[in-house]
Amino acid sequence: MKRILPGFGLSLGFTMLYMSFIVFIPLAALIVFTVYNGWETFWNALHDPRVYAAFRLSFTASFIAALINGVFGVLIAWVMVRYTFPGKRIMDGMIDLPFALPTAVAGIALTSLYTESGWIGSLLAPLGIQVAFTPIGVTIALTFIGLPFVVRMVEPVLKTIDKETEEASALLGATPFQTFRTVIFPVLIPALLAGMTLAFARALGEYGSVVFIAGNMPMQTEIVPLLIMTKLEQFDYGGATAIAVVMLTLSFALLLSVNALQWLISRKLGQRRIT
Repeated sequence: MKRILPGFGLSLGFTMLYMSFIVFIPLAALIVFTVYNGWETFWNALHDPRVYAAFRLSFTASFIAALINGVFGVLIAWVMVRYTFPGKRIMDGMIDLPFALPTAVAGIALTSLYTESGWIGSLLAPLGIQVAFTPIGVTIALTFIGLPFVVRMVEPVLKTIDKETEEASALLGATPFQTFRTVIFPVLIPALLAGMTLAFARALGEYGSVVFIAGNMPMQTEIVPLLIMTKLEQFDYGGATAIAVVMLTLSFALLLSVNALQWLISRKLGQRRIT
């Protein structure tokens, strides 16, 4: 049978060539440049309280944003899959808006909403809650850009779960919460983890939507991507690449860990179905 695409050898060759120019070579150049600068430059760049504070804020805010998206992403996916309502197609399109919207536009919109004179910020200010130019604002911006990842990963899995399974669970005497916890949620875990991981990884490198609402105060609301930009503007290329390599290493390790966890959970669920 004639193949639709070229044979394996040619396809793999084009794949490796494309991946080399787009992914492998740029990342390798980053590591080579860091090695070229030497260990002392690397260590001095990282051994800085300002860098620690930026890493702490980026990872903490990204983790909280991923958790929030994990909860509300499942809820939104559930509504989109199980119900029909007016405006569903519009809502479905709006979920992907953070993908298409320029991040700087999102940052300006969020900042104008959450400052003390903004629509939402003016309601929170009398309660003593300041959002813009605080870590809370950073978390909101990262939640905004990460939501589509969870929804789009969970939706296809929810569509595969038959309503008959839920009805059978109810007939056996299970409450709705027990049905969700023991029947539906275990099936969602791999997709949910994948979505949350993508949202977390995306949030770690986010710059445009955060830079306005963060306020960018060193040691307080300065995120890692902004710190890298600051060092580049100061011609501190060694410091910028050292921070970038640490971000690259941590992100890669995180993705590998979650993929391994997904594999273990999927294997466990598969064995449970067989038994």
